[in-house]
Amino acid sequence: MQISSVNDVKIYNLSHGKSLPEWLSDRKKRQLQKKDVDVQRRIELIQDFEMPTVCTSIKVSRDGQFILATGTYKPRIRCYDTYQLSLKFERCLDSDVVAFDILSEDYSKLVLLHCDRYVEFHSQHGHYYKTRIPKFGRDFAYHYPSCDLFFVGTSSEVYRLNLEQGRFLNSLQTDAVEHNVCDINPVHHLLATGTIEGRVECWDPRVRTRVGLLDCALSSVSEGTELQGLPSVSALKFNGSLTMAVGTSTGQVLLYDLRSSRPLLVKDHYYNLPIKSLNFHEQLDLVLSADSKIIKIWNKDTGKMFSSIEPPTNINDVCIYPHSGMLFTANEDPKMNTFYIPALGPAPRWCSFLDNLTEELEESPESTVYDDYKFVTRKDLENLGLSHLVGSSLLRAYMHGYFMDIRLYHKVKTMANPFAYEEYRKDKIRQKIEESRTQRVQIKKLPKVNKDLALKLMEEGDDEAELASRKKKGKALPSILGDNRFQVMFENPDYQVDEQSEEFRLLNPIVSKVGQKRKKKLRLLAQQAADDQQAAEDNSDEELEGRASSEEEDSSDDDDKSWVDEVREQRRLIRQEGRDRRQQERKQADRDTSLLDQEPDVGEATADPARGKKGGQPRFFQLKAGEEFRSFGDMARKQKLQKASLEDRLKLEEHSGTSNMADAAVGSKQLTFTLQKSEQQRRQQQAEREHHEERKKLRRSAGHLSSARGRARGWGGGGRGRGRGGGGGRGGGRGGGRGRY
Repeated sequence: MQISSVNDVKIYNLSHGKSLPEWLSDRKKRQLQKKDVDVQRRIELIQDFEMPTVCTSIKVSRDGQFILATGTYKPRIRCYDTYQLSLKFERCLDSDVVAFDILSEDYSKLVLLHCDRYVEFHSQHGHYYKTRIPKFGRDFAYHYPSCDLFFVGTSSEVYRLNLEQGRFLNSLQTDAVEHNVCDINPVHHLLATGTIEGRVECWDPRVRTRVGLLDCALSSVSEGTELQGLPSVSALKFNGSLTMAVGTSTGQVLLYDLRSSRPLLVKDHYYNLPIKSLNFHEQLDLVLSADSKIIKIWNKDTGKMFSSIEPPTNINDVCIYPHSGMLFTANEDPKMNTFYIPALGPAPRWCSFLDNLTEELEESPESTVYDDYKFVTRKDLENLGLSHLVGSSLLRAYMHGYFMDIRLYHKVKTMANPFAYEEYRKDKIRQKIEESRTQRVQIKKLPKVNKDLALKLMEEGDDEAELASRKKKGKALPSILGDNRFQVMFENPDYQVDEQSEEFRLLNPIVSKVGQKRKKKLRLLAQQAADDQQAAEDNSDEELEGRASSEEEDSSDDDDKSWVDEVREQRRLIRQEGRDRRQQERKQADRDTSLLDQEPDVGEATADPARGKKGGQPRFFQLKAGEEFRSFGDMARKQKLQKASLEDRLKLEEHSGTSNMADAAVGSKQLTFTLQKSEQQRRQQQAEREHHEERKKLRRSAGHLSSARGRARGWGGGGRGRGRGGGGGRGGGRGGGRGRY
């Protein structure tokens, strides 16, 4: 059993402690209870009160004798008899249970809604009937006067199943896309459904019409609430005839009076987790709201916190035993927790011994074991000179150290360091002196590295501190100079900002303009704070604020244009410097070029070899005919090309097969090149060109072979002539004829 206290309210966790495996024999269990202290202190209120893996929901029958719980794996439902304090029966199911309800006073009539759209009915002997609904269900409620089951789920309709007639009735058509939960008022039987859009729709089952609509999503949002999505309704619970509690998916609980559309109270869990369970404690007017992390107990009239429970595992469901201070939780854990809070009410009559047990514990409070002991490590023992006590009864090993009596620790500490009080007194005097020095005028010392950056940060820090001092509740932001994480940036020379680098010159206009805007904004805020302190008239204040805003907009436009121009200018200067640098490198390379012998047949030195080896003496070489020095030849060719016209340069490039790169109009690059032809292709083109010239010279025209006589006979005569020479033709209307040469 574990005891905790929240707001001076004692909470007893009766499920705390080790749980013995089921496969252990009774003999082994008795042996463990004799030897293990934790097992001896364990209180097993109900035998085998657990699930194989996870418990999803838990309920208590109306007569208070039976506790039913569903869980997995495998899917099952278990019934516990409180009179026998043990498991009564267990029934395995085909699929997981989404929700279940007890229709009778005891366990004899059960309804289970499965995750695969099946609705299963159980009687006292076991499974009775199974049917299916059209859409996947999420919750259901039973209307006792008409014997109707109302199912809600992933549909805009609310399905009605009449258990007296044994058939489905006409559904209730709603305006919502999907429904999450539903509940029926026990007094006037009003049906309420919670939608995914954050609304609550109220229906009268007698006439099957909607009588009310509440928008809870808008009411759940308060000042300072950060929402990541639209709040949907995740829990509903009625209390009496007029009070209704609504839980949202963002962790808020809203209490409504049905006669008003505005909530009476909004309680936030501050965990941003969906509310999973809502319960009312009628005797003390308390509300128990639970999400997956915590159970909060608070007053329904004022919202004042009464107590809270934080189990070690996530919560799935909470159930209060009627007219008592005991509650059960279904968790993401095999064990189902049982909590007893004497401040909420007495213990149930089947475990009335808990009242006597808790009273005895409260009458004889025991101090914690560690109050009279000091935890020390092995290094502390060596400093105190107590290493020889390891293994004795004066030291008790625990984790990475030892526990020792606090009186022994203080005594040894005084003997080991008799001047501890003097050192403590000197430290206090030093702290007082340092506090008095802060009131003097301090000289700001710049660091050795990044002095300009440090000076800039100091100026900005002074401006922000001045602005924070003028505001009533303003606080200055911490500076980078006082942060140890950035200390190396002002000490290590490797972090020195290179102001001549290309990256710095391109970013500096932007950073400087941002800094100027920040300073301008600080000045405007300081001016506004000064105006507020002077308490000027409202009209004049509005006019001044309007002018400041317009000036700020105009200045912001000018600043944007100016820093763009500066960035362009810096880019132009960087490109110009790059061209100049490359030109200087080429000149320097040409100037430092030395002529060395690379091949033996290139030439022989005309100067004396002994004289050529001496430093500072020039060396002369003779070049063969047809050879050209590469560097000077390139320079001469370039100078010649610069004097030539554009047409000549283009022709020369096309002839030589060189490439040409130019800037396109759209800012990209285009490349023009001509492939140089091989020697065989040039010889073939030259041979074809000579052949065509020869054919032109040998070809003769046939126009001079036609005569007047031949033309007359060809057009006028009717006979047929023959000739195999120059002019023969055919008569009969066609002249000319064919000829061969």
